[in-house]
Amino acid sequence: MTDRHARTRHTLFERETELVAVDEALDRLTGSGPDAGGGLLALSGPAGLGKTTLLAEVRRSALARSCTLLAARGGEQEQGQPFHVARQLIQPRLAGRSETSLRAALGGWYPIVGPALGLCAPGQGAPPDPQGLRDGLDWVLTQLTVQRAPVVLVLDDAHWGDAESLGWLAAFAPRAEHLALLLVVAYRPDELPAHAEAFRGLSGRAGRRPLNLAPLSAAAVSTLVRETVGEHAEESFCREAWAVTTGNPFEAVELTARVRAKGLEPTSASAPLLRDLAAAQRGSGLVARLHGLGPSTVRFAWACAVLGTAIPQRIAARVAGLGAEEAADATNRLRDARILSAPAEDSDPEGDPPLEFVHPLLATGIYRAIPDALRVALHGKAAAAVVDAGLGPSAAARHLLETQPENDPWVVRTLREAAAENLRAGAPEAARRQLDRALQEPPDFDERAAVLYELGCASLLTEPANTVNHLRAALAEPFDDPALRQGIVIRLAQVLAHSDHLSEASELLAREIPHTPDSRARLRLQSEQFMWDAFDAAETDSPARSRRLAKLADRLGGRDLTERYVIGLRAWDACLRGESVETVLHHARRVLTEPFSWAYADRGFEVPVLTAMVHMYADRPGRAEELFTAGTAEFERQGWRGAHLSFAYGLRAYIRYRRGQLAEAEELARAGLRLAERVGRRTPVHWYAIAILLTTLVARGRVDEAWELAREHGYGEPFPAAVVFPDSQTVHAELLLARGETKAAIAALEEVGRRLTPRGIQNPAWCPWQLLLARAVAPEDPAAARALADEALGRARAFGAPSAIGQALRVRAEVADAPGERTALLAEAVALLSRSPAGYELALALAALGAERGDRELLTRALITSRECGADSLTASTAERLLALGGALPCGSSWEDEPTPEELRAAEDAVRGVPTPGPELSAVCRKLGTDLNGLSDALAAFARGAH
Repeated sequence: MTDRHARTRHTLFERETELVAVDEALDRLTGSGPDAGGGLLALSGPAGLGKTTLLAEVRRSALARSCTLLAARGGEQEQGQPFHVARQLIQPRLAGRSETSLRAALGGWYPIVGPALGLCAPGQGAPPDPQGLRDGLDWVLTQLTVQRAPVVLVLDDAHWGDAESLGWLAAFAPRAEHLALLLVVAYRPDELPAHAEAFRGLSGRAGRRPLNLAPLSAAAVSTLVRETVGEHAEESFCREAWAVTTGNPFEAVELTARVRAKGLEPTSASAPLLRDLAAAQRGSGLVARLHGLGPSTVRFAWACAVLGTAIPQRIAARVAGLGAEEAADATNRLRDARILSAPAEDSDPEGDPPLEFVHPLLATGIYRAIPDALRVALHGKAAAAVVDAGLGPSAAARHLLETQPENDPWVVRTLREAAAENLRAGAPEAARRQLDRALQEPPDFDERAAVLYELGCASLLTEPANTVNHLRAALAEPFDDPALRQGIVIRLAQVLAHSDHLSEASELLAREIPHTPDSRARLRLQSEQFMWDAFDAAETDSPARSRRLAKLADRLGGRDLTERYVIGLRAWDACLRGESVETVLHHARRVLTEPFSWAYADRGFEVPVLTAMVHMYADRPGRAEELFTAGTAEFERQGWRGAHLSFAYGLRAYIRYRRGQLAEAEELARAGLRLAERVGRRTPVHWYAIAILLTTLVARGRVDEAWELAREHGYGEPFPAAVVFPDSQTVHAELLLARGETKAAIAALEEVGRRLTPRGIQNPAWCPWQLLLARAVAPEDPAAARALADEALGRARAFGAPSAIGQALRVRAEVADAPGERTALLAEAVALLSRSPAGYELALALAALGAERGDRELLTRALITSRECGADSLTASTAERLLALGGALPCGSSWEDEPTPEELRAAEDAVRGVPTPGPELSAVCRKLGTDLNGLSDALAAFARGAH
């Protein structure tokens, strides 16, 4: 019953419930109607209870119903080999195609999933992140399902699946119900790893939990015995067979086969012999039976146990030290002894079909019976054999992990090559294990720093604290390779910075720079230090650093990537400090004279992001969004779908917010938050995602929802040590102010001022803390409020972005004490904002000016603009004011994302300096994402896009 090949249905005993469940699941999969579809069917039970036989029935029934079958099996020896299960499932459907055909089939996912599935060699450059790889595998399986529906995916021995494949499938399982895909898994419940818990706890489509297989009853074993050895078998004999096998189907089948082979009479007199016969299937009895087959057969069985599943006979022969004929004889003897399975009926008799054990219990028993020292030696021979057979270093690495250190350079080299393959294929944890073992070998004295560096890179995503230790240890090694030393220092600084230890990152680079003789290498380290200092919220030497950066950047010509990174940092620093928009954009243009990738293998994406963001603050959000769109596409091509993509979505949301496209901003921010949740809470990317979503919700008037979101995600003190934009504490204070918690908001905003002012960060376009504080203190101290607003307005004028000036004018009007002064300030704000891309700020200013003047036309414009922005609360309050003045509510907005011909003509007139009164100019500035000064470039970009 439990031979690992398919059996006919009538040999299944006491599995009626399970077979009904299989039929129901297949009926739903292949049927039609509202209940049709896939799902998950899990079979759970200890070893030997017939899971594989049930899966064989699933396979037979699926093929009989013309389903596409994808099948895989975990292996005790292969569970440390990444993507072992995924390759079994998908590779047969894609292997054999040309590279051109594969690229056409997989599209942009080819370089991401191809290496993981063994379809192509890993490329150079940064590897995909694990989430990006999972997304790619999701896409491949979904496409296979759509193209070949209905599909049945069968996974046997899931408890031995590799972590990478199991994690992917467990996360994918809930989707099966929405596809024509039935996912059927079988596992031992006591051995299922934590990353596959979804198979245990996920309800199937019909609400079933995993089907727990039970041992056979005495009656079932009696029937089995009589079917095998004859109807004359006595009841006492049958009951003893049940007792000695405890109803385990595998043991019962093997016992009856041995009874028949020995010609034992099934009588009560023979019953006492059954216990010894049953013992021959496990433990010492199995070992004794194996040794009875002869020394060469024992060695061959040991070699097979070491190699695992799908065992090539020629490799097993080499590991065992046998010739071809001896190996063939040993194979036949092991098959006759029901240790190895007979070849499948459809296998080529002239070929060399892979060998399999009759049951994993036998493989486990034989493997554990190998003397320890000999088992280690056999793994070493297996590693060499698979490399010589052309299976590559990754196949050898799992064997080398089982060997003892022997100071062998070949072992170190092979493990490093395997780790490099796995890291580029998206399996950093496997690479970490392999490099950790290479370090124990140990490597040669002058190679140790390189191995530690590679180990640090491999553990970056899974064990950042250990990464720091590995990289510090690498730096402590005596070695003479300047490029390697620079790589270690840069990577260590990166890990420290991403772990919220920015000061340590800067100090590390500062110590290294004076001891770097090469000028270009020294400049690279300086650029890294400038970058992490820019993100350090607690930096104490910020003004001096800005002066050094300005002096350095102004004399650089941008001749290489490092120089352009320095210039990009200069543009960002100028933006934070409120230097003129012209200065900021001048440096940004110097950076972007040549393509500026967001995905360079040996650099972070921070400076390209900052270079894009300065355009947003300088009232060029259209250009910023253009850069973000290109950068996001690069992230997706690289398979970076975790923190990188979350940052991209979140900051694109912030750009949409600044443009007044609040509904789109919310959608993007929520997408960024979903991705950030995968990375982890209170990580830098999580702070960004929450801050941007909270800002957007407050602007839409959903303050209570924003507050609940903040509470749910623990958004509050302590705030991160890294600079986040929008500033985390300021966002929290704005939320407090919106809730009416004025005193707490004032305290928080004053703390923001104490934190940012010494650093010279005083651009209200970047952080409007003074404007918020002015609004908060106005009821109790109007003079202080006016002073704060005046200072912020002066800084906004110095920066020169119309949106920043308009916002400051509106708040200054709000705290003004004279009606005439309020009207003049608001009129100027409306005039400036009407020629800016800031739609939400324009709506606020229009509403304030309309209310101040009691002007129905202005309020109508404000209402239309706020509707277009998605500012629901502002829309409601403006409509109320308009109705109170006897005005009529305008019909729905006729807003279109593309500029109309009339709007384009207004923009062209403005570029030529011709006065263009009317709403068309305001609309085209918002649609093209620019202020008046950027219209010429924006029109040219729009024309290129239209062409």
